[in-house]
Amino acid sequence: MTEQTKESLTRTLEGTVTSNKMDKTVTVLVERKVKHPLYGKYVVKSKKYHAHDELGCGEGDLVEIQETAPISKTKSWKVTKVLKQAVVL
Repeated sequence: MTEQTKESLTRTLEGTVTSNKMDKTVTVLVERKVKHPLYGKYVVKSKKYHAHDELGCGEGDLVEIQETAPISKTKSWKVTKVLKQAVVL
């Protein structure tokens, strides 16, 4: 298996940073739209992930996270890039 193929097999998600109060850890809220099986209406489902952060993300930033080997009890994701920084007023 080539290096490029191995990279493409890892899961990546996009979400918003909701908390950066921990040291080198951020909480990322990932939302997805799922069609209701009976009524056909789209419902927003959300889940929070703890991700390892070496980039220094702030609250409200849109980030991309990638699945990795477990880093701690709750962390098995890492922030790969900041897609959009939050506007600070």
